[in-house]
Amino acid sequence: MTFQMILSLSLFSICLILIIIEKINKTIVAIGGACLFLLLQLVSQEAAFNHYIDWNVIFLLIGMMMMAGIMKDSGIFEYIAIYLAKKAKGDPKIIIVAIFLLSGIFAGFVGSCATVIIMAPISILIAVELGISPLPFVIAQAIATNIGGTATLIGDPANLMIGSAAGFSFLDYLQNVSLFVLFLLIICSGVIYLFFRKQLVVQNERRARIMEFNEKELLRDKALLIYSIITFVIFLTLLILQKKFGLDSATIALSAGVMLLFKANKKDIEHFISNEIYWGTILFFIGLFVMVGALEESGLIKIFSEKITSFTGDNERLLSVFIIWVTGAVAAFLDNIPYVTTMVPVIKGIECSAGVWWAFVLGAVLSGNGSLIGSSANIISVSICKKSEHPISFWTFTKYSATITAITYIFSTAYILLRYF
Repeated sequence: MTFQMILSLSLFSICLILIIIEKINKTIVAIGGACLFLLLQLVSQEAAFNHYIDWNVIFLLIGMMMMAGIMKDSGIFEYIAIYLAKKAKGDPKIIIVAIFLLSGIFAGFVGSCATVIIMAPISILIAVELGISPLPFVIAQAIATNIGGTATLIGDPANLMIGSAAGFSFLDYLQNVSLFVLFLLIICSGVIYLFFRKQLVVQNERRARIMEFNEKELLRDKALLIYSIITFVIFLTLLILQKKFGLDSATIALSAGVMLLFKANKKDIEHFISNEIYWGTILFFIGLFVMVGALEESGLIKIFSEKITSFTGDNERLLSVFIIWVTGAVAAFLDNIPYVTTMVPVIKGIECSAGVWWAFVLGAVLSGNGSLIGSSANIISVSICKKSEHPISFWTFTKYSATITAITYIFSTAYILLRYF
């Protein structure tokens, strides 16, 4: 190995460890690491900005954050959650299955992180009114968003990066993984029921309290709701037809976000942009892109690709299985975003078929359930629960989520081998 390789790998490893242990804010680590790589000229600014930072991913994330932030002001998400809880007649066993499926579906269309930010407080409210611990609801919801986020191009940041690198459109995801992910959600909702059924026993008077909610009062702005639905339909239509119109997903998302900004007519638009767009997350991605770009510049990524190829040979079946399960083993204890950022150029270097890329999609996004630190959605869910004085430990979360991961990986392996090979 050359000195540049050793130095790049050493610095990247240090940054990765700091991100995992979270003693320093991960955004500071990512941006600080990127600056260090640039200052040491391990990657040039021109190469970083023009080649390694995936601006399609960055601006798609910004557009999705704008949309989710404005749509939630209408109250539609709270309305749907309370409506389903009332339809379940306050039965927590039915509610947890409904929350699981609803969170998974939401995640596919508004993103996993946005879903938990919206749904976690609602889940906690329902649990408190029922007089039970909110932990089963919050854990189930986080697990569901990691599964549901796999279904579409916009469902998870990892999907955005893989889709952008592989050239997959929104329609490609619908055709290749969406129905399979829906199948996984249904299967895993039954597993969640079995996990928590004994903890979900409440008295009738507690169930009656849920029935007293007036969900219609949660619809705070009906005009915004109607406009949001129309805008979102246009957004999805353009995503499905993006190849026909020659539009990039980032352009579509930003345009939809701006359309909603006009209607929202915020009095303090600067306050909205500062609080609803998670700039820390955006900078984190930019920093990661630059650091991984430095690894690619040094030649380490090429060597890693060659090592994988020498292990699997020309057998893409073996390569697909390897990617699914090794991804799960590694990304379970390393947020899947840094892992995917690192692995995307590796998979590109192998020059494999679409089946291998879809194996990577399933392995990478479903790995979010490998442990508590497997995805940003998990961390956000636990943080919200902790603020409500209902802390969730690492092992409490992981013993449920890791079991779900194993189940989804078994089905995913079978699906990839049967459909693509």
